Amino acid sequence: MLFNSNAFLQFLAAFLLLFHLCRRHLVARNALVLLASYVFYGWWDARFLVLLFLTSLLDFVAARRIETAVGPRGRKFWLSVSLAGNLGVLGVFKYFNFFVDSFVEVLAAVGLPADPRTLNIVLPVGISFYTFQSMSYSLDVYRGRLAATRNLLNFLAYVAFFPQLVAGPIERASHLLPQFESTRSITRTHLRDGLWLVLWGLFKKVVVADNLAPMVELVYQHPTDSGPAVVLGTLAFAFQIYGDFSGYSDIARGLAKWLGFDLMVNFNLPYFATSPREFWRRWHISLSTWLRDYLYISLGGNRRGLWRTRLNLLLTMVLGGLWHGAAWHFVLWGGWHGIGLVLTRKADLAARPSDGLPASTLPAAPGRWRRVVSWGATSLFVLYGWLLFRAGSWEQVAAMTGALANWHWPAWTPDYMQGLLAFVGPLLLVQWWQARSGDLLAPARAPAWVRGALQAVLVLLIVTFWKRQASPFIYFQF
Repeated sequence: MLFNSNAFLQFLAAFLLLFHLCRRHLVARNALVLLASYVFYGWWDARFLVLLFLTSLLDFVAARRIETAVGPRGRKFWLSVSLAGNLGVLGVFKYFNFFVDSFVEVLAAVGLPADPRTLNIVLPVGISFYTFQSMSYSLDVYRGRLAATRNLLNFLAYVAFFPQLVAGPIERASHLLPQFESTRSITRTHLRDGLWLVLWGLFKKVVVADNLAPMVELVYQHPTDSGPAVVLGTLAFAFQIYGDFSGYSDIARGLAKWLGFDLMVNFNLPYFATSPREFWRRWHISLSTWLRDYLYISLGGNRRGLWRTRLNLLLTMVLGGLWHGAAWHFVLWGGWHGIGLVLTRKADLAARPSDGLPASTLPAAPGRWRRVVSWGATSLFVLYGWLLFRAGSWEQVAAMTGALANWHWPAWTPDYMQGLLAFVGPLLLVQWWQARSGDLLAPARAPAWVRGALQAVLVLLIVTFWKRQASPFIYFQF
């Protein structure tokens, strides 16, 4: 079920009515959330509800066993059961055919043809998100950061919570699970902020992302030897994927606030970043922190010398790229960002040693021009990464990279730039406001007349551009 569909609007209206009636009764509320979440997920294919349930049940049982195990061997065994189950599900449904096909290509390259038996597997929507969310719970219990819950209903609702089930943010049990263990008060602030987030997220999706999609297709689905065409198409894709993915996260956070729940911020103005490291502290924050805490640190982090740190960074980002999809161009994209992190790490740590997200993207006056140059270099680095991400094959990567040397302008360039500015301009204006204030919710906290006027404009634009055939969110395939 898509947030930008009529079916979801009807589903949400019915759910909110029932939720209002039982929100003060903890068991009834969580049972309703779980039932609604399973209906929401099963809308695509009810068969995969079994997979969602079994994944949740596996980690619920494993965490209980980890907590009660006698000695480190028993704890490690049950953690291994959790990891093997979750990674095994991902391996079969997402990566089996990819690795088989890649092995066949290697054999063919050395003159050994093969006729493999691959599986006709349908990728369950959101599987990468909910397996990582469920698996992190077992890891946190193993590390002693969290006590295992004894309430299966609460845990199932935590894993399946429909606002963020299929495209994040990837929540930690330490943050979201306690919210299912207590009644939640819904204040006027929750309703106000939730309304802004839902409208802003829908604007990003149905106005920005969906209208940039055909512009991206014009460049990426039709071979071109024009450098300006590649640049403009990649710039359009950068804002398409940002509007699409961050739009989903905003809607998820807004819906959760209407229910009295709080979800983590998943995007913090990533295109204002001045280094690759800062970009990843602003882009898909729930994944980047997950990779840091459960993969990079487990590999040794920065505790084993300079070269091991660089290797750990590179490996973490390559696997992060593979998380996005079973294709080599995703691996290449992850490797590109890994190299960027390795090459800029020393300078970036010296410039910004804190691990916290910056409150504001505006530079201090003495370093303004240096930051402008850093922002420009980072933007070019990120944009070329999006070319690697969007290109469908090695051949397309090579062709589009080569086209960057040919600077002849297609006849459609002026219209293309006009369309790009029309859809991206309003987004950037609001984000500049958010950056100046250091508050992503600044528009929601503006004076009532400003907020009302802005929301009216958003509603008008959303209704105008809302397509009859709802477009899926890009990250559903991941």
